[in-house]
Amino acid sequence: MVYIVVMIAIIVGVDLLLLRSKPLARLIVNVGIVGLFLTVYMRFVKKA
Repeated sequence: MVYIVVMIAIIVGVDLLLLRSKPLARLIVNVGIVGLFLTVYMRFVKKA
């Protein structure tokens, strides 16, 4: 649960601070962040 909250906080923070007026860049970066979190989850957290 904490993992999801951290991911959402990072996505919202990046959106508000850096990519407010660039919708395509927001989409690409958000998909990248989710992909990164999914990779880390599958690689490290799920094995524990």
